[in-house]
Amino acid sequence: MAEIPDFIKDQTLSLAPGADGPGREETAPEPGAGLPVPAGPAVATGTEDPATAVGRMRQAATLRLPHPRRFRAAQLKGIRRMLEEESEAICAALASDVGKSRTEALITEIQSVRSEVDHALLYLTDWMEPQAVKVPLALQPASAKVEARPLGTVLVIAPWNYPFQLLLAPLVAAVAAGNSVVLKPSEKAPATSELVGRLIPQYLDPRAVAVVQGGAETVQGLLAERFDHVFYTGGERVGRIVYEAAARQLTPVTLELGGKSPCVVADGRNWPAIARRIAFGKFINAGQTCVAPDYVLAVGEETQRQLERHLPRAIREFYGEDPATSPDYGRMIDAAHAERVGGLLRDALEPGEGRAPARLVHGGRVDAAERYVEPTVVADVAPDSPLMAEEIFGPVLPILRVDTFEEAVEFITARPHPLAAYLFTDRHRYHRAFEERVTAGALAFDVALIQAGLPTLPFGGVGPSGMGAYHGRAGFETFSQLRPALTKTDQVDTLKAVYPPYTWAKRQAIRRIL
Repeated sequence: MAEIPDFIKDQTLSLAPGADGPGREETAPEPGAGLPVPAGPAVATGTEDPATAVGRMRQAATLRLPHPRRFRAAQLKGIRRMLEEESEAICAALASDVGKSRTEALITEIQSVRSEVDHALLYLTDWMEPQAVKVPLALQPASAKVEARPLGTVLVIAPWNYPFQLLLAPLVAAVAAGNSVVLKPSEKAPATSELVGRLIPQYLDPRAVAVVQGGAETVQGLLAERFDHVFYTGGERVGRIVYEAAARQLTPVTLELGGKSPCVVADGRNWPAIARRIAFGKFINAGQTCVAPDYVLAVGEETQRQLERHLPRAIREFYGEDPATSPDYGRMIDAAHAERVGGLLRDALEPGEGRAPARLVHGGRVDAAERYVEPTVVADVAPDSPLMAEEIFGPVLPILRVDTFEEAVEFITARPHPLAAYLFTDRHRYHRAFEERVTAGALAFDVALIQAGLPTLPFGGVGPSGMGAYHGRAGFETFSQLRPALTKTDQVDTLKAVYPPYTWAKRQAIRRIL
């Protein structure tokens, strides 16, 4: 039997072991006491093969082990304790994998998950409460409700760019919704992957959460198993593979992908602040953020001039004269990724067939062996530049000049829907036009990136940037079945009017009622 963490043993259940709904409080030695215990290793550290891990999680779901509210709350509190007690180890793993400073790791990885946990614990009872809905007068007496029910066993596949946050935040939602969960951390972030595999069974009940580690073959093995939901964060190419594999088993999916998130700068009064906000959103995590501004559309010559003046100042303010020596600037995940971004930059700075070269405004240094790409700004970028052909996913910010706001909007709408779109302007009519005409996973005005960290806002893409959403209640509902239920007493059979045979009198009555 899997070893149960002491903090879980101390919890009480709100109902008889294994039941689903609210009821009397009953002290229990451990969640699910009295139920058959899924077989498994003493401690699940991620060494299980996919079939074994999924089998254990499906058994837990069948036994309804993760369903009770107190069990869900205990799991969430376990995640919170892990964040509090293991923050230094988490920061060290992130520094090893992606070169994150301790402060950046706390802000973007640990605190963001903590906010999700706190939000879920605050609203869990409300989310689980059945919602009464109205029943038409013609069907009275009757009552109806919609209740969030656990889906069962779910799979979470995490990427390498935020290897802790993008694994744990979906876990929070899945646990809050009462599911058993299989976690697949990214093999490209080995320190974080190993740490998660060790910590999860220490702080959460390993009968309801499993960590499976490995590379592409492991993912293929997991996708061959049956799940009730698959949650994937990563690139479009692998997203298609996940989607196709899930479709073969009719498994619903959430795909958090990416794309080229545009940033339109139409005008401004506080140019230093605008530059700082764009630079922060772009260069945090060394540009490896799915909702980072991928390129800037500068409306007019004056706007471009101000950006070229203030963006380098903001970069120096953040990271000093030599970002390579800054403790606050990260690194690429690996040398190949650094070389890819460096290649895009070199190609853009060289003339192409019928295309003028881009102009280097700031930065440009690349050391692939050290996984280093300097925060870089380039201007006079052509729409057919290599930098505009794909999501950059690195610290290179192209500036394209357009003559009008209308031209900027048309540029965005002619391209695939992005995960985020940003607009900096003081003109409210531009706000309204942007909201009306731009389709994106999220919009943000006069700020970049921050919208992705709010548990009160859904996070997700649209079209090629993804499908489905999570964070806060949106995540809870993603991992739940919103099941309708109708109750109508049979003591008075008010449905007689609609039973055959349909006489003239019944037809007249039905016409009046409907």
